[in-house]
Amino acid sequence: MPYVNLKITKDGVTKEQKAELVRGITDLLVRVLNKKPEHTHIVIDEIDVENWGYCGVLTSEYRANDKD
Repeated sequence: MPYVNLKITKDGVTKEQKAELVRGITDLLVRVLNKKPEHTHIVIDEIDVENWGYCGVLTSEYRANDKD
């Protein structure tokens, strides 16, 4: 039983985009590992950018500085 935990930043990802991710990941597991879709679980965790660090700073700060 594959279990995939996908963590993304909360950036206004739509329900349709999330559904496409779930379909795509499921299809990949079926094609590459021959897993059954009905046994495949995908969980999407959306993380606030203030709770995600990258390159030694919070993602919100990194993105703000990246625009400079």
